[in-house]
Amino acid sequence: MTISAPETQRERSGPAAGPPARAGLALAVIAACQLMVVLDSTIVNIALPHIQDALSFSTTGLSWVLSAYTLTFGGLLLLGGRAGDVLGRRRVFMTGILLFTAASLLGGFAQEPWQLLAARALQGVGGAIASPTSLALITTTFPEGPARNRAFGVFAAVSAGGGAIGLLAGGMLTEWLDWRWVLFVNVPIGLLIAFLAPRCIRESERHPGRFDVAGALTSTGGMASLVYGFIRASEEGWRDALTIGSFVAAVILLAAFAVVERRAKEPITPLRMFADRNRSGTYVIMLSLSAAMFGMFFFIVLFVQNVLVYSPIEAGLAFLPVTAAIIVAAGLAQRLLPVLGPKPFMVSGAAITGAGLFWQTFVSPDSTYLGGILGPLLLFGFGMGLNFVTLTLTAVSGVAPHEAGAASGLLNATQQVGGSLGLSILVTVFGTASREEAEKQLPDFMAQATPEQLKEFAATRELPAPWGGQVLTEGISTSFMAAVAMVAVALLTALLVVRVRRSDLAALSGTAESAGPGLG
Repeated sequence: MTISAPETQRERSGPAAGPPARAGLALAVIAACQLMVVLDSTIVNIALPHIQDALSFSTTGLSWVLSAYTLTFGGLLLLGGRAGDVLGRRRVFMTGILLFTAASLLGGFAQEPWQLLAARALQGVGGAIASPTSLALITTTFPEGPARNRAFGVFAAVSAGGGAIGLLAGGMLTEWLDWRWVLFVNVPIGLLIAFLAPRCIRESERHPGRFDVAGALTSTGGMASLVYGFIRASEEGWRDALTIGSFVAAVILLAAFAVVERRAKEPITPLRMFADRNRSGTYVIMLSLSAAMFGMFFFIVLFVQNVLVYSPIEAGLAFLPVTAAIIVAAGLAQRLLPVLGPKPFMVSGAAITGAGLFWQTFVSPDSTYLGGILGPLLLFGFGMGLNFVTLTLTAVSGVAPHEAGAASGLLNATQQVGGSLGLSILVTVFGTASREEAEKQLPDFMAQATPEQLKEFAATRELPAPWGGQVLTEGISTSFMAAVAMVAVALLTALLVVRVRRSDLAALSGTAESAGPGLG
């Protein structure tokens, strides 16, 4: 559910020579790359319970399977866009694809948790290199006009539908083959893209520039330390030495990032982007909504498979209404934005999203999909859909055309990093609540458990059903209360900070076009 934008798009007029003879094949290659990167944000979700069983992850540690990918992807996204400008976009595109493919192969063969997490982080690096470059390649492959507009339309459709395809593909591959195939499936696709790219995509002109490696490393390292601190606290407590050390390291690295960006001649994150209150508010809203969204998907996947005992395919189908609600709401927002302006959609979108999450706080072991899950999912998806197009337009308001890509790319990076941070916070809340509930359930379990259940508990230290279901749902319910608080931050920001008016839309439309399509 994400579209990446490059940091800059200077070739706005496109190549003078027009599209290559194999323009259709070039578009297929570019779209396949974006589909693979977007799909990987959701295809792994459905396999999470099977990954947990196979590699002995704790429920809190399992969140790293998602965060390892999104942290490196979001943290290095703008650097990937800059690399394409400086080194040549086709060259960088192929490098990112090959790295992503190799990481997928390594992840599929993982035998230990650390091996899978390292592969997922490497996948994020490859995705951060390939994704922004793939969008930028459209500007160098297709001339400005109908051909480029059609290419952008295909790119946007693939990006919007990639999440839904990932949920279904993850379910089918996990159930019919094995969870490892949610990673192996990238290998033949990646190799085919790498083979076809030099045969149908021309190399772009290089632009002199510098790489803000220090900025990329300090920001990514700082956020990774912060996420690790929260997840560590959920398992070992707030007084644990590594927990404290992680938070200290995060403060130092993020402070160093701010200093580096102020002094860098070509910073990866131009701090002037935050000077405008509308843009800053937009980033805060996206950060808060993404924090809640990543957590919602993570916990509901566990609920429908571990409590409702859905198969992987059934779990994938259970999430399709969310995608449908997002698409419907995004289309509605796009049509009505010229009439109502952006702010009503930000406010109503955050409010509806929060209502859906609040409804989910009532989840229990007795909840059914139709009675307790579907309604909140539809509300949540509709609220998020109202915000995706709106936030993308507002993020690029008031920026120079040559910086529109940086503003839009920063919004996407905020989405990925915010999702990782939010998931870690919600996992911490989940870990504390579920641990307390397990202590309450333990006496009843010890009194009623069979010898086999006692043996299983001694080996895993996790309560089996039905006690385990109560522990899981109590943790999920409490974590959703924290998610509601995150969305409340987005709602207050939309109400009190953002001041975009309907009259600004003419300027927004022109700038947004230069940034490329952007659906959250």
